Amino acid sequence: MTSTASMLDPASRSSVLDPSARRIWRSARGPVIVGAIVIAAAIVIMLLSGSNKAGSLEPESVTPDGSRAIARLLKDYRVQVSRVDTVAGAAAAVSGDTTLLVARPDWVPPDRLADLVGAAGHSVLVGPQGEALRKVLSGVDVRATVTVQTREPECAFDAARTAGNARIGGVSYHGPTTCYGGTLVSAGKITVLGDGTPLTNDVLDEDGNAALALHLLGPHPRVVWYMPSLSEAAGQQGSRSFFDLVPGGWKYGLIMAAIAVVLLALWRGRRLGPVVTEPLPIVVRAAETTEGRARLYRRARATDHAATALRQATVGRLLPMLGLAVDASPAAVVERVAERTGRPGPEIHPVLYGPPPSTEQALVHLANALDNLTNEVRTK
Repeated sequence: MTSTASMLDPASRSSVLDPSARRIWRSARGPVIVGAIVIAAAIVIMLLSGSNKAGSLEPESVTPDGSRAIARLLKDYRVQVSRVDTVAGAAAAVSGDTTLLVARPDWVPPDRLADLVGAAGHSVLVGPQGEALRKVLSGVDVRATVTVQTREPECAFDAARTAGNARIGGVSYHGPTTCYGGTLVSAGKITVLGDGTPLTNDVLDEDGNAALALHLLGPHPRVVWYMPSLSEAAGQQGSRSFFDLVPGGWKYGLIMAAIAVVLLALWRGRRLGPVVTEPLPIVVRAAETTEGRARLYRRARATDHAATALRQATVGRLLPMLGLAVDASPAAVVERVAERTGRPGPEIHPVLYGPPPSTEQALVHLANALDNLTNEVRTK
């Protein structure tokens, strides 16, 4: 077995023990199959639930903060509800006989919002605060942010007085006609709500929320339910760079972090002098390492791996002697070895490229045959 061990160099061993595609698939197929099942289930769930929109004040959402209940109640009273999510869609749907509900007025360009409110028969704006409020209503200002709770009307506005107590909060306003502690403002054909709580599924059946919602949204035969999108809000603010969106404090933090990274790189990257060689604690001869690997093959009864390693090492030694490239085909190698040694090709091919041996004795015979063939090519 000495000649056998001498042929097992590290390069040949690494090529022999490289995992095959079949072995990789066998070890990874479990997680891959589980991941595929999870993805497929997520797709199915998404497709099945895709028709049910979710989100605050969505007229088709059945979540607690959705508004499907009031939308269905309006339909029962023969009021048509049309949901739109763009300014153009809202402008096309609004007319003098419609009620316009804008869920997020601050996301709409103020000029366009004013045009929509002017074209509608009645408008309900939920929680406007900035330029949108100033553009639509004059003399109405934001006072404070208040918690959601049941409040009394405390005003002469017909819808609030008829509904009675309602659960509402959010933004409170200063204005000529305010109800529910300032969380509802009435100014002609415009009504401002501090938040959309009275319109949600969660509290519609409490207090006078349903009556208040019907009085606000039901005066006309059609309701245009406008849910502005983030793209319109971004268009309203114009094109802004990444650094414009980062708060000032974060900018200083990023600068300090960059300086710290540069200083750390300079500190860790400084030269410490020439490389110093140190003696190894122990030196193991290559022959001993190779012999140890051969024993591992023997213990595992891996005669096929050992034979493959021996053959690859032999062919690697023969190629320079024969003047062949490293990617030479087996037929070319056998033909050149036959020319050099004078032995027939059918006798050489089983030695270099034959089936692996099944016993240790056959492996020893193969190793001897490879040694003899190498010596013949070297001496002739």
